[in-house]
Amino acid sequence: MSSIERHGTDRIAQRLRRLDLTGDGDGRPKYERLRKLIAAEVTAGRLCPGEALPSEKQLAELFQIARTTVRQALTELEQDGLVRRRHGTGTFITELADRNTHVGLNVFALIVPSTTTGFWPALQKGFEAQAATIHRQILFCDTDNNLDKQGNAILQLVQKRVAGVAFAPTSTPATPSYQIEHLQQHGIPVVFCHRGVPGIKAPLLAIPFVDVGRKVGELLVRHGHRRVALFTMHERTEAGSGYENGLRNALEAVGAPLPKELVHCGTTGSPDPSLQTDSVLQALEMMLAREARPTAIVASFDPLAELIYLLLSQLGVRVPEDISLVGVGGTWRHGAITSRLTSITIDEEEVGRRAAEILHEIGEGIRPFFDDERIPVSLGLSDGQTVGPVPAS
Repeated sequence: MSSIERHGTDRIAQRLRRLDLTGDGDGRPKYERLRKLIAAEVTAGRLCPGEALPSEKQLAELFQIARTTVRQALTELEQDGLVRRRHGTGTFITELADRNTHVGLNVFALIVPSTTTGFWPALQKGFEAQAATIHRQILFCDTDNNLDKQGNAILQLVQKRVAGVAFAPTSTPATPSYQIEHLQQHGIPVVFCHRGVPGIKAPLLAIPFVDVGRKVGELLVRHGHRRVALFTMHERTEAGSGYENGLRNALEAVGAPLPKELVHCGTTGSPDPSLQTDSVLQALEMMLAREARPTAIVASFDPLAELIYLLLSQLGVRVPEDISLVGVGGTWRHGAITSRLTSITIDEEEVGRRAAEILHEIGEGIRPFFDDERIPVSLGLSDGQTVGPVPAS
């Protein structure tokens, strides 16, 4: 390195020494913070094309970090096209840096179990609308509630180095923490929608599942119902357990039990309830054959409630004259059956907007990278036409 280059490197070292890498409240890995810091200096024009960065040893001493940490940051900056490393000479800001100051793909991603049914289209719309206000493009990943598809989507997003991921994780099987850790270890912020993943610190826009079940139960109790059946999409999930516990609490408050014979759990992990048609039909036939048959049915998901509505019609059972039916869904009430359903509702469009806002807040340093705030989602009611009084014996 020439004396002129060495003088420039010393000057840059002095400037970098004044920068703070501690990132108070920022839980991102140190290499990621160093990478962002140098990229920000390039973006601001304080590091110019052709200038040499201090050596790995100097940077390690400047920021009191390991040389391996520095090396990882520089490697990723090189992959981003911001620096060029010459063996035996040094690391230099590239001529293309002023046209390539973004680190990674400047998009937000949304990972959901489906993009066509239930809550998900509204969530997608809200996320897309809010991302547009902060000039972010978006990627949508439909996992079909399949863990392998979800893992593959995560690997691709890490490779693309997206700016953030909003995530409705698989429920059956439950999402393992290592999938989310893979995103966070690469400096990609995450916000959860509906449910979180144990062991992972990230903001959560949480559906209060127990409250949903309790509100359904209280609604039916007000209409005189005491024998209520529950149908959930999947077995042993946080959502299904929450709905059951809330419903059970509301019924027990008026001395009405929720027998296990009146609880049916789905047998597939798919978000498509039509795949459960045979098992749901069999459960309905068994419940309706009981001497004390249910006077109301609760379905944990509007598309499941629609399926039950159609199957009851096939069985010659009228809704709500013979049996009442309540679903859980979004505030969008499109479709002939959905618009008729009485449902506890969640404003999924607002959830999507808030998810994009939170990712932006993390990216701007307004919110800590490993923030674990739990933000309850507000609940509403669509009165519909599928709840009535208890039919006469």
